[in-house]
Amino acid sequence: MIRREEVYKIGIFNKPHGIHGELSFTFTDDIFDRVEAEYLICPMDGILVPFFLEEYRFRSDNTALVKLEGVDTAERARMFTNVEVYFPIRHAEEAGTDELTWDYFVGFRVEEVHHGHLGEVTEVDNSTINTLFVVDRQGEELLIPAQEELIVDLDRKHRVITVDLPEGMLALDEAEEV
Repeated sequence: MIRREEVYKIGIFNKPHGIHGELSFTFTDDIFDRVEAEYLICPMDGILVPFFLEEYRFRSDNTALVKLEGVDTAERARMFTNVEVYFPIRHAEEAGTDELTWDYFVGFRVEEVHHGHLGEVTEVDNSTINTLFVVDRQGEELLIPAQEELIVDLDRKHRVITVDLPEGMLALDEAEEV
């Protein structure tokens, strides 16, 4: 069985394309192409299920048309509409550190050099020019810049990012709590 901590989100299937079971796929990470993936993973009925790729072709920098094995009709493809798509972390790691996107770090624990445990990365916000880690800090949302120069250590095995944040960045949050 595939566990949530073994995968990371790379996109979402949109709607069927045509009548032969192709799906429109919007992705944030093209890792499936860079490591020549055999399958993608989707949540179905509460469990993560691998679906083997028959073929795919790119339509733009962030969309592709995907054909999954066994999905041969538009009706069958409709089952995948708005379904999230995940990729195995172990295959992504084979690509090397330079090939990873920020989305890879969702689910990692964040430790700060001076303040210790901050929380877990729940999502990555790349809606602005500065990419941010959204960290769940005891039920509160903490935004941390996702910048390589702030990361002092990366423990992939234990899924921990250690950061050294500029002085005052966390003090602002602490002042709000008072």
